[in-house]
Amino acid sequence: MFKIIWYNIISISIFKTKNKKGNLLIMIKIDHLVKNYGSNCAVDDISFEVGKGEIVGLLGPNGAGKSTTMNILTGYLSSTSGSVSVAGLNVLDNPLEAKKHIGYLPEQPPLYLDMTVEEYLIFNYELKGCKLNRTKHLEEICEVVKIKDVYKRVIKNLSKGYRQRVGIAQALIGSPEVIIFDEPTVGLDPKQIIEVRNLLRKLGRDHTVILSTHILQEVQAVCDRIVIINKGKIVADEKTENITRAVESSRRFNAKISGPQKEVLAMLRSQSGIVHVEALPQRDGDAYSYLIESDVGIDVRKSLFFALAEKRWPLIGLESMGMSLEDIFIAIVDQSSPKNRYERGKRTRNVKAEAEQEIAKSIMSNTSKSGSARFSALFDEDNNSKENDN
Repeated sequence: MFKIIWYNIISISIFKTKNKKGNLLIMIKIDHLVKNYGSNCAVDDISFEVGKGEIVGLLGPNGAGKSTTMNILTGYLSSTSGSVSVAGLNVLDNPLEAKKHIGYLPEQPPLYLDMTVEEYLIFNYELKGCKLNRTKHLEEICEVVKIKDVYKRVIKNLSKGYRQRVGIAQALIGSPEVIIFDEPTVGLDPKQIIEVRNLLRKLGRDHTVILSTHILQEVQAVCDRIVIINKGKIVADEKTENITRAVESSRRFNAKISGPQKEVLAMLRSQSGIVHVEALPQRDGDAYSYLIESDVGIDVRKSLFFALAEKRWPLIGLESMGMSLEDIFIAIVDQSSPKNRYERGKRTRNVKAEAEQEIAKSIMSNTSKSGSARFSALFDEDNNSKENDN
């Protein structure tokens, strides 16, 4: 099953921990982090860790607590309780030293519009106390973010896309170990978005990167891990490759077949490779709808077509019940919101939505098993423990 972490703590410190790849240097560890604004709890006792070289996507609906978490992480805000450390430095106890290890691009880039790009980057270089060769370092950054051709121009005369790139450039000054981006591709054209995504992947080789964005395809394309926050709590934490596997899974189909329902059900249940069949309430003339689930790694579509043709039962439609990352994200947010669960219970039955909700429940509930065991269980990969839904 997916690895879900219901942590209630946030702390960030550097230490070594074992994983499948060997020693992983943890750059960020967030411990018991809480942030209240009066009676409103923006961050509700959360925890997660980020290792060196990891690119982590921080997702959540508006008001979930993402920006507050990042602002506390960068030292811009103080927490109500809990601790945050970066590269072994507590952000509250050693704010200046901790910030030297962080590059940050907020949603609104902190630009001085009356400066030229050159003046602005030199200003940030001096502000950060950077010890690298200034001319060479800034040239390398400008080359990476493609702003060499506007280096001498005044920032207020630049397009939104170029301003965004200048904001990214200032975050890279000093080559910080931890880089935090809040909506880095806002205002960029498609070509620029691809360039920024490539840049993020490149940065992930040597840096720890946290990316907050509402563009879920961007997270899927760039991030090694996805953390979902809702109502100030972490509701999901999983490797992107595992979520992608769920998204691309096509073991469930909605088939519309013209024929006597009882006989069709009996035939479908006797087919090799089909592990579950359920009659659905939808009907189109003499055609009934069926939910069909296949065994792991078996494509039953061709055999199903020939079996129905032999019975002379027309196959009116066959729809894969595969999901998108957006589907899974919405389902997880719904599952973590009691009001949404109540409203969903009153709706007319929707098989695809139910499949999404089943995946979301699996992601959010199986916290006791190891990551690999949970994932195998989700996709029924362990044939010895597989249940027969018939």
